[in-house]
Parts: sequence; structure tokens; C-alpha cells
Amino acid sequence: MTKRPHSPPATQADGVGKAPATRPEIADFVAKVAALGRGGQQGGRLVFALDATLSRQPTWDLACGLQSEMFDAAAKVGGLDVSLVYFRGNGEARASRFVSDAAGLTRLMTGIACRGGMTQIARVLEHAGREAARRPLAALVYVGDAMEEDVDRLCALAGTLAMRGTRAFMFHEGRDPVAGQAFREIARLTRGVYLPFDARAAGELRALLAAIGTYAAGGRPALEASGTGAARRLLADLRP
Repeated sequence: MTKRPHSPPATQADGVGKAPATRPEIADFVAKVAALGRGGQQGGRLVFALDATLSRQPTWDLACGLQSEMFDAAAKVGGLDVSLVYFRGNGEARASRFVSDAAGLTRLMTGIACRGGMTQIARVLEHAGREAARRPLAALVYVGDAMEEDVDRLCALAGTLAMRGTRAFMFHEGRDPVAGQAFREIARLTRGVYLPFDARAAGELRALLAAIGTYAAGGRPALEASGTGAARRLLADLRP
């Protein structure tokens, strides 16, 4: 994919949020998320994060083509605002503004080319934590194939997300055991879901993104009501 002349509006994803963490009851969290978007009110919020190091270009292109499923599914429940986060190259990590439509996110994604570099998952978790501290963030969706960081630091940041009521849906491409262990632990700590996938199975990824969009916009009740196979798969692993 050829990089376009202008990069999408973004900000550096540096630092950790300073707001004190709170630990709402899970039932209260689900009720609040389920209420988002009712009667034309505000929709759910989600951070969509991707590893944009050089090996990730095929999956980046795939995700770019399928992310509209999240918006389509969420629109049936109450709508969705998504912030795109990516890292690549020599320490570059950026987070976009929140957008509320698939076309807006596509414009952001198609302006980015993957570059070689090390993983920066900690910065993704930090950004999600800051957003969750500002106002409710239903979910973090992360797509990657490797982990080259201190797993204990990642777990500490995941714990902060959990205290702020944000669940992580960790998509793991490939079979790297180190990444798999870290992604599983992040999902477990946030009461999210670890999702191994094959980039060649586009239909599976499409269905899962749609199910996560439903959850982010309407919470567990909306996911249960959707009745799709992907929703049932998420519900099987999504702890109350």
C-alpha cells in the first residue's frame, strides 16, 4: 500500500493518565454501557489499535476493509465512536481523534503505511487508560502478532483498564507463544477475550468485529440479543 501524502490527524500517544482509578461494580458498568445510545443519545466508545510494524501490512489492509462491520452492528444498538491507535517505526505511536462513521475511520487508516520497528503495546494501553479516565470506554480492540516488551508492565496497565471498566479484545495473528501468553493475560485481567485468528479467514474477523461493535454500543445485553454465532463465541469467554 502506497502512503498518501498527508497523514491522518493524530496525537502522540505518550504518558499515563493521572486521574485516580475507580472500580465500579461490573453490573453497574454493564448497565451504563447498555444505556449508551438509547433514544438517540451518545453511543459507545472503543479504541481500535493495530500493530503497524512492517510485517503487519496485509492484516492492516484487511482490517481497513472490515472495520465498517463494527459501525454497522453498533448502529443497530446506539452508535459507536472509535479512536484509531497504531505504532510503527522507531518509537512512533499515534492516536487519532474519535470518529463516528466507517468512512471516517477508513480515511484515517488508508493514510498510513506499515514500517519496521518493535512493539509498543504499553503505549496503546496507556492511551486507552487515559480515555477511560476521561469518560467511559467500553472496549479496546487490539490486533497484533508479537510482544517485545516487559509483560509485567503490560499487566499493570491492563489492571488499570480493568479498574476503569474497559475490556480488552486481543486479536492474535500467528502462533508466537510469547505474544499469546501476554495477550491472554491482558484479556483475563480486563475481563475481555483472547481471540486467535488467521488473516486468511476474513469472514471470521468480520463477524467478530461486528459482535464487538454490538457490545461496545450496547453492552452484554445487546450482545446476547444479537444471537449471532460470533456473539455466542464472545459470550462464552466474556466473564460477567
